[in-house]
Amino acid sequence: MKPFVRDQLQRYADRLSELDFLLSRPDIMADMDQFLALSREHAEVAAVADRYARWRQRQSDLAAAQELLQDADMAEMAQEEMASAQTELTTLEEELQRLLLPKDPEDARNAFLEIRAGTGGDESALFAGDLARMYTRYAAEAGWRVEIMSAHEAELGGYKEVVLRIEGQQVYGRLRFESGGHRVQRVPVTETQGRIHTSACTVAVMPEPDESQAITLNPADLRIDTFRASGAGGQHINKTDSAVRVVHLPTGIVAECQDGRSQHANKAKALAVLQARLENKERSERAAKEAATRRGLIGSGDRSDRIRTYNFPQGRLTDHRINLTLYKLLAVMEGDLGEVLDALQHAHEAELMAQLEVRA
Repeated sequence: MKPFVRDQLQRYADRLSELDFLLSRPDIMADMDQFLALSREHAEVAAVADRYARWRQRQSDLAAAQELLQDADMAEMAQEEMASAQTELTTLEEELQRLLLPKDPEDARNAFLEIRAGTGGDESALFAGDLARMYTRYAAEAGWRVEIMSAHEAELGGYKEVVLRIEGQQVYGRLRFESGGHRVQRVPVTETQGRIHTSACTVAVMPEPDESQAITLNPADLRIDTFRASGAGGQHINKTDSAVRVVHLPTGIVAECQDGRSQHANKAKALAVLQARLENKERSERAAKEAATRRGLIGSGDRSDRIRTYNFPQGRLTDHRINLTLYKLLAVMEGDLGEVLDALQHAHEAELMAQLEVRA
């Protein structure tokens, strides 16, 4: 374990002792707000300090086993203990490094996932439909709930644009690095001569706004239109002007919802999407400023970034940010995204760890 990591972990152990003392004081126990705040900190610090204590214990076990190697009668048992201790130490070091990484409170939120067809015409729209299906299938496997907020279907199938709301544990944290340009290379169904075409879609993943911290929308800045929903939705939805479109006049950002029968419910959902898009705009502007001095490994998440290529003739998926290539494209398109998302998360964690080391 690197010295700077051990220094960080020792601070947790020291802080845990301080918190144990503070929480035993009568004046702290009498102040419920302070007591609860310190109790929450104690739980967070103890999670790290306890794992560090276990790491130190296994270090001692390893050292003791190495001494026993000198005794011929104990050598076999010592080797078994050394192997066991070394395996656990490796696992503990990985856990502790992850625990030290700064937490993004937005990671735990639900997310809006927006897919827009780009260059490639009808084929791009079909690919947008394929991406929506891929994410929906992955969400189902993860136990998440998916709701279509709005959808503009293309004539030959797929979507010109579709916005999904995905609800579940750690949705934004898991999908946040999907934002960017997705490129597909394949023979379109409309191609009669078997030529491979290149098309593209953009994906934006936005955390669902926290109602207590959401941007306050000035009603004077909004134009709210109602219209008759199009596409699949049953007979009732096509008979009433229940769909809602909200335009944020200062920025020109538009959000709409046509999923439900209630105009009131659709308005609330459209406002939620608008909030997410405005927050995403602010987040992108902050990221652009930070990128002027340091461009992260994962990229800015800007939609102009080409982050991934889906090559169907070769059955190959390539994520350009981390030089990941997998020859399991059909499985990925069926929702088997875990290996890709894990690789992106590990790359992000490695970058955060490098930043901690620089600051140490």
